[in-house]
Amino acid sequence: MDYRREIDGLRAFAVVPVILFHAGFGAFSGGFVGVDVFFVISGYLITTIILSELAQGRFSIVSFYERRARRILPALFLVMLACIPFAWLWLVPREMKDFAESLLAASLFLSNHLFLSEKGYFDTAAELKPLLHTWSLAVEEQYYLLFPLFLMSLWRLGRRWILLALAAVFIASLALAQWASHAQPLAAFFLLPTRGWELMIGAFAALYLSKADRAGFDKGPSEIGGWLGITLILYAVLAYSETTPVPGFYSLVPTVGALLIILFATQQTTAGRFLGHKVFVGLGLVSYSAYLWHQPLFAFARQSRLVESGFAYLCLSLVAIVLGYVSWKFVETPFRQRQKITRRQVFAFSAAGLLFFSVIGYIGHARNGFPKDPGPSPIATERRTDRNFVVLGDSHGGHLVSGLRSVTSGQVIDHSVMGCIPFRDVDGYDSRSVPGECVARVNKSLDKAIADAPGSMVVFSTMGPVYLEGAAFNGKDLARVTGQVAQLVTDRSVKDKWKVFERGLRSTLTELSSLKNSTIIFAIDVPELGIDHGCDTPQKELAFGGFKLHDLVEKVAPDACFVSRAAYDDRIKAYKSLVTRVMSDFPDVQLFDPTHAFCNESKCTGFDPSHGYLYYDADHLNSSGSWFYANKLIDYLKRRGY
Repeated sequence: MDYRREIDGLRAFAVVPVILFHAGFGAFSGGFVGVDVFFVISGYLITTIILSELAQGRFSIVSFYERRARRILPALFLVMLACIPFAWLWLVPREMKDFAESLLAASLFLSNHLFLSEKGYFDTAAELKPLLHTWSLAVEEQYYLLFPLFLMSLWRLGRRWILLALAAVFIASLALAQWASHAQPLAAFFLLPTRGWELMIGAFAALYLSKADRAGFDKGPSEIGGWLGITLILYAVLAYSETTPVPGFYSLVPTVGALLIILFATQQTTAGRFLGHKVFVGLGLVSYSAYLWHQPLFAFARQSRLVESGFAYLCLSLVAIVLGYVSWKFVETPFRQRQKITRRQVFAFSAAGLLFFSVIGYIGHARNGFPKDPGPSPIATERRTDRNFVVLGDSHGGHLVSGLRSVTSGQVIDHSVMGCIPFRDVDGYDSRSVPGECVARVNKSLDKAIADAPGSMVVFSTMGPVYLEGAAFNGKDLARVTGQVAQLVTDRSVKDKWKVFERGLRSTLTELSSLKNSTIIFAIDVPELGIDHGCDTPQKELAFGGFKLHDLVEKVAPDACFVSRAAYDDRIKAYKSLVTRVMSDFPDVQLFDPTHAFCNESKCTGFDPSHGYLYYDADHLNSSGSWFYANKLIDYLKRRGY
């Protein structure tokens, strides 16, 4: 088939929105439709190749799968291999088990079924899965197990019968997708029967353009059709959101847009020349590898909590494209050259890679994520539960997640929002955010949490003293945490930050306490150790799932990691008074105070003899501290009869 620059340009219009959507940029709220565009492109290109070879009488199933292996597997294997050491360093055992299962599923091209069984594509928990994006590869490969056989069986009956059969399957698939996008949205999103119609749109384009006697399009309609296609895709990218029911009729907008571009945007049109610009073509050439790299980069950044700002995720987006270029240049391209790598070598490499990752994935699943020994604690296994948890809050809610995942066999969903006061309609932010940003992020996380909450334990925690006092403990580190509190969006007359905090807490607890079959726990903040105690250096020895950083830096003595009880009580007194006053109006909400776990009469410590260092900086728990905290919380809940 003839090379079309504009198709590579169209790939750029698919991959960039997907990357920016996963990076969290609100302007690209519909960026996920880039996958729909990819499906149309793939359907068009593959169908064109198959039709051409069938017409010449030289189509071979073996050759077809050889091309798929050359195209898909080398870059995929590279990314999967690169993920393994970071997963080992940063994931707690339960997350490591999930990752191992995703390795196995990706090797069997069943990722879509795995992620359907675990959680939705748009949930915060899904953002932490390094191989989440392989669901779309699974859909394509499942399609290509069936589609060549379908065309071969109908080829002798002629194009008319092929078209009628495709139309029937297309209508059935689209109708099913429209119904399921409302009735079974997760299944609709992930499964082939509700996605097949998008690939078939590309197949229809291939059937039409491969006709020898087809009539050409005039320049005027071609110009209109090409630019209309671009407009439809951009509209979906900018106007759609996670609440848009896809992949039903709404998905016709970006997919028909892609169809119009394929049909009309040739190099004889301005739309085609626009898409064929060398920048777009370059992005399109590396789009597959860039797509593979972006999700692991974002997921591990979120897992480690080392990257938080929008600018940082923009930089990671660029890193994904750079890595995509490297993979395209040195991995994808060589494997496509038959004179360098033979068919036998491709199949041997593919079989070895699929077997390797399948075995690693199975072992990780069987070993429950390779649990690491957290220390000589007597409560390592006897304080577990099977309850599901939903975590709300800022980073002081988020640092509880790894511990909760270690002590429950149920699901733990993280809806915390770093750097923001986690109350409905309160624009409270620190120096990493801008006015207005936190309202949207927090409201969105609360909506998701409420949807996930039924039947779960909802754990809610926030670094209240920092926001209320306007600074971290001892007034240090003002550049990092400014504690700026604006006003309630719904009541701009309220400006005093203490009143704002109280009203925000009350309104959010009112909303949560109305949930049925849920247990709401508001957790008092953990003690702040003070910025200038130096405990953040050795504490990182357990922050990344067992990575012993203390071997590389000077170890601070455990008895240096503390704050006096008197200083802590003075810091927390007004905050506890406010919380106690609010909680008196919510008798069904459990109030958990971890002071007794970290403090005695004289001091509050960041070190426990059985667990080691508990913090990774002045006020955030590391993985060991989170596990320590979670066990204390489970003890509290059991004493309360939960």
